Amino acid sequence: MIPRRVEGYLREKLQQFPAVALLGPRQVGKTTLALDIASGHPEAIYLDLERPADLRRLDDADAFLRSQAGRLIVLDEVHRVPGLFETLRGVIDESRRAGFRTGQFLLLGSASPNLIGMASESLAGRMAYVDLNPIDALEARDHFDGGGHLLTPDTVWLRGGFPDSLLAGDDHESLRWREAFIRSFLDRDVPMFAPRLPGETVHRLWQMLAHGSTGPLNAGRLGASLGISGPTVSRYVDLLVDLGMVRRLTPWLDNLGKRLTRMPKVYLRDTGLLHALLGIGSMHELLGHPVAGPSFETLAIETVISLTENGPWQPAFYRTADGAEIDLVLVKGGQPEIAIEVKRSTAPVPSAGFYRAARDLGISDTFVLYPGQDRFPLKGGAVAIPILDSEAILVGR
Repeated sequence: MIPRRVEGYLREKLQQFPAVALLGPRQVGKTTLALDIASGHPEAIYLDLERPADLRRLDDADAFLRSQAGRLIVLDEVHRVPGLFETLRGVIDESRRAGFRTGQFLLLGSASPNLIGMASESLAGRMAYVDLNPIDALEARDHFDGGGHLLTPDTVWLRGGFPDSLLAGDDHESLRWREAFIRSFLDRDVPMFAPRLPGETVHRLWQMLAHGSTGPLNAGRLGASLGISGPTVSRYVDLLVDLGMVRRLTPWLDNLGKRLTRMPKVYLRDTGLLHALLGIGSMHELLGHPVAGPSFETLAIETVISLTENGPWQPAFYRTADGAEIDLVLVKGGQPEIAIEVKRSTAPVPSAGFYRAARDLGISDTFVLYPGQDRFPLKGGAVAIPILDSEAILVGR
């Protein structure tokens, strides 16, 4: 399954920049998307830097890359050769002088730019960044899983958006894949990017974050449970954020003189991994679990953020000491413009604190995301929006 929304944005950036980095967790579909892009470029070259034979072609990276001027070169797992970026700078500059100004390199990485050294000054102005997240309910619409069943928002909610999990033949097969992914992540990814961090402690923290998903990040309390310091917890969370497993949603702070929550909220970005970490394998188990509400909030918020991530919007939340709260605030140009509350009910009723918070921030565009099928106005001025109609929130913006 090709994520068409990101594909269009990626093609656009390749027409504007010499190099584009496609970043996202391992197994999220970066290679599939990159090969689809490369198929439209005559004589494109694909190198998987996990393969020794491909890696050897870069023994003299400068000579090899210069010899391929005019071709699109796809470099997969580029985080394995962080020293390559200095070489890319010289190759890009020489190619520019030869008239090849855009679409030279497509780099695929499984971590944030800072973690793999791609944010260095060497490629400033020469490279754009595109994020590829797990497939959301909107992208999954009208597709089928490996068992021939139509994918629904509930399927995406339970299984998450990693393609091999979402497209599995049944829920049991999907859960087995996610459990194997978690073990591989701890055994392979954590040692690769943070060799001094004990995988078992990262696993326990990951599970604790799953239990408290959508809640505030209290590093001191988590550290006390794990027998490590608060700053060490923050370092572990930083790693999970950089590897695309966790989202740290920051509060929107203003000058209203109110007592505001300043502690960030933490989400496991993929609900399928959240459920696997908690041993939840079916909708029946999920609906009876205390994490069902926070998990659905994660699904809704990640769906909206996926629509805004490569645009001008900044996501945040808002909460005051007296209970006024907005689950998701969308900020543009330094101004909060959209307020979203999430309700796991087919008859959603916004809280009084939601409207109070929207008035605090001067937001008139208020929405409630819920698991129904119809859009309708609510008492107080908000509009109920089904998850599959999330794009309506941004229409005309």
